[in-house]
Amino acid sequence: MPKFLIKASYTQQGVQGVIDSGGSSRREAVEKTVSGLGGSLESFHFALGDDDAIVIVDLPDASAATALSLAVNAAGGASVKTVPLLTPEEVDQAAKQSVDYAPPGS
Repeated sequence: MPKFLIKASYTQQGVQGVIDSGGSSRREAVEKTVSGLGGSLESFHFALGDDDAIVIVDLPDASAATALSLAVNAAGGASVKTVPLLTPEEVDQAAKQSVDYAPPGS
């Protein structure tokens, strides 16, 4: 199952929700949401800096990841960025592919 990294930055509303309900409630909410999409939560961590939470999930496909991203962003409590994660074997396959590409100006 494809793996995705989700980086979340909470809005003021989202931060207040964490203060009111605690951090573990966010992990439980994410786990329930991801499970509902046919996936599983690998890890959930709060962070300091540009991102407030770092989440790694397994989801059936990019469509499920997109649906999750759209739903979270539309809800207004956080802004998320979703990054597909590749295995070393997937990169090996990509490196073996022949690509006919001409850079700009060539």
